[in-house]
Amino acid sequence: MAATMTAPAKAATSVFAGVPEAPPDPILGLNSAFLADETPGKISLGVGAFRTDEGKPYVLPVVKRVEQQLAADPATNHEYLPIDGLPAFQKLSAELILGKDCTAMNEGRVVTSQALSGTGALRVGITFLARFLRTSGSPPAVYIPTPTWSNHRNIVPDAGLGDARTYRYLDATSGGVDITSMLADLSDAPKGSVIVLHGCAHNPTGADPSPAQWKEILTVVRERGLLPFFDNAYQGFASGDLDADAASVRLFADAGIDMVLSQSFAKNMGLYGQRIGALSVVLAAGTPDVAVAAKAVRSQLKAVVRPMYSSPPAHGARIAVGVLGDSANYAEWKKELAGMAGRIGDMRTALKAALDANGTPGDWSRIVNQIGMFSYTGLSAQQVAYLRTKHHIYMTSNGRISMAGLTTSTVQQVADAMKDAVENVVKQDAPVSGVQSRL
Repeated sequence: MAATMTAPAKAATSVFAGVPEAPPDPILGLNSAFLADETPGKISLGVGAFRTDEGKPYVLPVVKRVEQQLAADPATNHEYLPIDGLPAFQKLSAELILGKDCTAMNEGRVVTSQALSGTGALRVGITFLARFLRTSGSPPAVYIPTPTWSNHRNIVPDAGLGDARTYRYLDATSGGVDITSMLADLSDAPKGSVIVLHGCAHNPTGADPSPAQWKEILTVVRERGLLPFFDNAYQGFASGDLDADAASVRLFADAGIDMVLSQSFAKNMGLYGQRIGALSVVLAAGTPDVAVAAKAVRSQLKAVVRPMYSSPPAHGARIAVGVLGDSANYAEWKKELAGMAGRIGDMRTALKAALDANGTPGDWSRIVNQIGMFSYTGLSAQQVAYLRTKHHIYMTSNGRISMAGLTTSTVQQVADAMKDAVENVVKQDAPVSGVQSRL
């Protein structure tokens, strides 16, 4: 009997064939473009990671020593941590940002959970607020500054609270804080709104409120019944002083109000890839049955974490405990932090001096008046594109540069390229300080 010929089966089209490509991340995508550029002498001023004056990644000596001690310790294992992380890390990270003499901590009003760096802390915290914070029966509005770290705009809607609203922050002319507009916008926010604040070294502007201005912000927050959510990614990295960089957070904590705060150890310990951070919920001073309320909050934070990533990583948390929990290591870390902050300060001074010396049009005092890892140069998106295309200098499209990416050997090259861009490319961007800028 003749064999029956069977036609080959038609290959099935994937159900994922119609998935649209997501736009590249404005920061990490920039780094990918930099790495793909084969031009000798290219310069990366985009990603916020500390570099030595040779442009190399930096592992803090105290961190390296603690890692070696952990590796040599036969008791070190790779077991799961609890859902809310390493208890010693929780305690030490809360003490670092709030201070060992914090009344809220001493009264048991602080609930801290280990998180996946600052991003994870923000995501868990906003999700927790989406579930349990209600204003007239509705989820709260979340306000972020304009401009702000780009991922704030992603985290808020992904946590279920819709697009974030904005409040004005930057004075585009001076490069400082537009405190009048900021206070006006916060005063208009509905009662119960969540206000995201940068604890220090505002990203991307490097412009921080003065101590007096922080007190004005606190007054509005209390009068309007707003909930502050502090994002702290740069403690010790702004001024080189851990306590000075925590002053804004401690001011609010001492006021006895409800607040939430995130911490990251990516920058100040150089633990970028370890994803080590913390989320703390601070209960108001008048909370009845504090122990019961704190236990309930912790249980709900764990309920957010469990289906999201189950439990946090152990290695980086143990490193942080080894640094924070040992007096000698802690003292050494403080010196290393001061050194890193000092190098960034030196680069600010050098860049401004080079821009002044080569006659770049404009007032560049904002570079030395701002603080922390970043400087908001005021360059337009068109000027930034020109720098990238002609000079192979990479920075984010809003003109933010990572001062840690500059070195003594490249600062003149960057200054001369900036002069070229300022003189030959006409600005077309709208000012970021305007209400229309929903970044």
